[in-house]
Amino acid sequence: MHMTKLMSATALALGILTATTAPLAAQEKTEFKLAWSIYVGWMPWGYLEDSGIMDKWADKYGIDVEIVQFNDYVESINQYTAGAFDGVSATNMDTLSIPSGGGVDTTALIIGDYSNGNDAVIAKGVDSLKDLKDKPVNLVELSVSHYLLARGLDSVGLEESDLTSVINTSDADMIAAFATKEVEAVVTWNPLVSEIIGSSPDAVNLFDSSKIPGEILDLMVVNTETLEANPNFGKAVAGAWYEVMALMAAGDEEVLTALAEASGTDLAGYKAQLAATEMFFDPAAAVAQASSDALPTTMTNVAEFLFDKGILGEGAPSADFVGIAYPDGKITGSEANVKFRFDTTYMQMAADGAL
Repeated sequence: MHMTKLMSATALALGILTATTAPLAAQEKTEFKLAWSIYVGWMPWGYLEDSGIMDKWADKYGIDVEIVQFNDYVESINQYTAGAFDGVSATNMDTLSIPSGGGVDTTALIIGDYSNGNDAVIAKGVDSLKDLKDKPVNLVELSVSHYLLARGLDSVGLEESDLTSVINTSDADMIAAFATKEVEAVVTWNPLVSEIIGSSPDAVNLFDSSKIPGEILDLMVVNTETLEANPNFGKAVAGAWYEVMALMAAGDEEVLTALAEASGTDLAGYKAQLAATEMFFDPAAAVAQASSDALPTTMTNVAEFLFDKGILGEGAPSADFVGIAYPDGKITGSEANVKFRFDTTYMQMAADGAL
């Protein structure tokens, strides 16, 4: 989640346009690449690469999986959308808007967590969302931060038009931006939230994702055709991920300390971020989340937000918007244009000890 003013709808549109150049037919292969960016719930992806756990599982299935860190969240998704990577860490909304909205059939291989306070609206010297009226807000435009702001404003009877402006700001630039006198409010995610609040005495958390539990899902999504042609890819990634989840659930301080250091904090700081994250350490819990009755409603709300912003089309969502498939076979949106799939196959295999 990253950029400057130039990067608003234009950059997301670029991600959509480049999707047309992505390979149309996937084949069996042995080398795969995943992209990820800094976020409390995604730190295990870096640990998988650095610890050798990913290599161990890849070797088991006779493949190679490289996991690459990006400093720019949106760029990582754009690179995946363009076909340079086989998977990427992304939220449910950003998956729908960029790769799926751009025509790349994408599957949620892993539901890692949902944000339960990690995303927040932070302002200086005010104590209510209502105080944002006639003020500018800095955020990664058209990301989940934008969605959180919209949900927050709606809760106090305001709309984005009540603000003076929304200023597109890179996640890499957010801390420095908040430190300037020109920036009055930001919307961002951890570890940036903790850093901003910890270093700014006048920073106030006005609204966070704990108010909308289960709506901001953090995923590892992969190209559907690649996954279908290479099931061992899915098995290796799921096996490696849940090995680390088990270590984290057991409170392995060596692992947790490594994750903390990689995210730029200490063990206590990382544990504080985890406290605002509903991690699905148990794969059965992730399967339950993917299969929940609430998920289609959440995704429809997300689609409506994207339509409102003109990302998935103009006007209200209709039967022709991007189809989203769920584990029970239900589809929201277009049944003829399914480009986003919640598939529990590999998470269930992990839960069953079948990897």
